[in-house]
Amino acid sequence: MVDGFTLTFALDKQVAKELLALCERCPSVICCRVSPLQKADVVSLVKTQLKRVTLSIGDGANDVSMIQIANVGVGIAGKEGSQAVRAADYSFAEFKSLQRLLAVHGRYSYLRMVDLIFFSFYKNIAFIVVCFWFGFYR
Repeated sequence: MVDGFTLTFALDKQVAKELLALCERCPSVICCRVSPLQKADVVSLVKTQLKRVTLSIGDGANDVSMIQIANVGVGIAGKEGSQAVRAADYSFAEFKSLQRLLAVHGRYSYLRMVDLIFFSFYKNIAFIVVCFWFGFYR
């Protein structure tokens, strides 16, 4: 668990790599009482340094920068306003819908991408074989 005051020093260029090394060893990392800019900096740090796909979930205006920097942004419609919903890639009225997004839609998206890659691979092979075969008769 890291609070906002400590995170100010931990996001320094020299200490950030040590913070990431420590965070990779932990099963979960919680950043509490942080500013909106610090939220965005943490997501950006993980995205650029670890080369991971990031998902950010937010429900208010203070989460907009974090949602926009992440690869996938999810906005929860709440009492704080609709800024996070407007900035997000996906938006929900309730937090419980997030499980379906990740488990069902995420898996189906992955399977569709695999089919597209296979289709592109075989399409290119068929195209090259025809061009190669035509080269002998020209």
